Amino acid sequence: MKPDLTELCRQLRLAHVVDYVAQQQDEQMNELVERLLVAEKEGRRRAKLGKLVQQAGFPHLKTFDGYVDDHITFPGGHTLDVLREMTWLPCRENLLLMGAVGTGKTHMATALGVEACRRGQAVQFYRASDLVAVLQEKFAAGALSRFREKLKKVDLLILDEVGYVPFSQTGSELLFNVIADCYEQQSVIVTSNLEFGQWTSIFGSTKLTSALVDRLVHHAHILSFTGESFRLKQAMERIPQ
Repeated sequence: MKPDLTELCRQLRLAHVVDYVAQQQDEQMNELVERLLVAEKEGRRRAKLGKLVQQAGFPHLKTFDGYVDDHITFPGGHTLDVLREMTWLPCRENLLLMGAVGTGKTHMATALGVEACRRGQAVQFYRASDLVAVLQEKFAAGALSRFREKLKKVDLLILDEVGYVPFSQTGSELLFNVIADCYEQQSVIVTSNLEFGQWTSIFGSTKLTSALVDRLVHHAHILSFTGESFRLKQAMERIPQ
């Protein structure tokens, strides 16, 4: 349903336009002002989306155009279309994308992050090793608290490639604190090539790893990615026969 002039002015916080147009008693003016305000609303939406996407720090922009999901095992009652509705985000639920390298986990995480931005949600994307490096840098500079407060303001935190690089004890503890901050307050998407039982090799401490996994899996949807690497498959297809 097309919004009327009163609703448009409310959404755009224009307090006096409706009264002025009503006083003119000119239907053509009313229609023209409506079209102008619709254009203003759309322009603001695009500007906000661009700002949110830029602030998110995606390494590459991805969408679901042409995305193949027949190699993904979804939790009961879920499909890719259900996840794309983003109902899990306001519920502060997590998505854990687990499986082999090159099977589309980062692509899905990024595309869902872009969809969240489209819906006006603040997103922050980090490779796990990069976030740990930033946390250690902020800790050494005495600026950790301010950085953690900044992270608390996002609606969705994406941690990519958990499991590729082992962390120091300090790095593991710093990352744990960030995840603990997110617990039941923000949604987290994690991609990993390791099963949970192997995460001790990354975080070192069995106790810390158990506590971290416990917070992530509570209120989480776990997706399993199988099959061969898309990147390897594409590279092999380019080799002359």
